Amino acid sequence: MRTIIQRVNRASVTINGELKSKIDQGLLILLGIEKEDSIDDVKWLASKISGMRIFADEQHKMNLSVKDIKGEVLLVSQFTLHASTKKGNRPSFIRAAHPDKAIDLYHSFIEKLNDKMDGKIKTGEFGAMMDINLINSGPVTIFLDSKNKE
Repeated sequence: MRTIIQRVNRASVTINGELKSKIDQGLLILLGIEKEDSIDDVKWLASKISGMRIFADEQHKMNLSVKDIKGEVLLVSQFTLHASTKKGNRPSFIRAAHPDKAIDLYHSFIEKLNDKMDGKIKTGEFGAMMDINLINSGPVTIFLDSKNKE
């Protein structure tokens, strides 16, 4: 699983011109699910993200997690995080999980993260064409890959 995590002042998802979800201070998480991903990837990412200290404390140091600040999370599925650009100019998405598998892991991730976040998870819509609006705070943007735990 791959994620792009953005610390935001606010973010929203619109589908077909209608607001689906919005958050104030917190995290916008773009989640890509790969063919080889499993529940172990879900557990690792949910734990890592919920505890990640990327919000400022009183001394303006990144020492607080999204849970510490009582922030919210907006989770959006994004298979394009598994794009391969090795050959040519058109990305290949062959490593992305088939939607039948991906949707189950997507819902598992929502459930695990929701447990850690006391129900403060909002989402886009799996497989939908979505417009994302955000104000990135910092900016702080972090990439995580459960297959490359750096």
